[in-house]
Amino acid sequence: MKVEKKTTLTKNPFLPDPARIVRVYPLTQDVKFFQVRLVDINKALAFQYHPGQFAMISILGAGEAPFSISSTPSRPGLLEFCIRKTGTITGAIFNLKENDLIGVRGPYGNGFPIEKMLGKDILIVMGGLGAAPLRSVLLYCLDNRDQFGRVILLHGAKCPAEMIFCQEFQDLKKREDLECYLTVDTDDTGQWEDNIGVVTTLFPKLKAINPEQTVSLVCGPPVMYKFVIQELLKLQIPKDQILMTLERRMKCGVGKCGHCAIDYIYTCLDGPVFTYWDVIHMRELI
Repeated sequence: MKVEKKTTLTKNPFLPDPARIVRVYPLTQDVKFFQVRLVDINKALAFQYHPGQFAMISILGAGEAPFSISSTPSRPGLLEFCIRKTGTITGAIFNLKENDLIGVRGPYGNGFPIEKMLGKDILIVMGGLGAAPLRSVLLYCLDNRDQFGRVILLHGAKCPAEMIFCQEFQDLKKREDLECYLTVDTDDTGQWEDNIGVVTTLFPKLKAINPEQTVSLVCGPPVMYKFVIQELLKLQIPKDQILMTLERRMKCGVGKCGHCAIDYIYTCLDGPVFTYWDVIHMRELI
């Protein structure tokens, strides 16, 4: 008697889910905000991720690329992305309008260790497009405000017109449970009322920091890390409590293609969040 073998079908990890753009608007001249929802409402509500993780977005005929998730998992159902126009894929995304379809797969990466951050003071330092992944953890902390100590935001940009989420962060300054400091390198409007200077010029404005109680999250252009880290070390924040989110040529998201590999480290699996200890031993990460 012939026995038929049963086969178990598994989901193709490279198969994206269709998602619809429900909102899109410009943040700066070359950065747009996209709010999307998976077409399958059950999948949309079940899409679980951690602040700091990323997703792969695909466009038919153009390709696929990784983008940090800018929304917070404390507000399920919608995913938000900040995308800068830099090439073919992002150019194709920029041409999309509300109600258009894209492909989304993920989430990928390790994200921020939220459980280890509970009860700690959170110092967020962002520059330029670094606001995209750090906005996720900032909103998460504010949505779960009683689970964290002080929440401090330092945000820098080249000029007012290039500050991502400028109005949103201006509004957040009105909150009494958030210490928010904004700065621009130069003011070409004459109307900027906040600090003028690089983001490190905001550190002297901080009230006394308890280093053992503080977790710092950093993301921005590569040149920023060296000087921000110096300031954090001056505050005596432990090296394993300085967290950076880094992107490095991620392609597949599941550790198969090797594009993001550094020795034995896969940025898409072991990152994109690393501690300063990791960076000390593997400087190629930045």
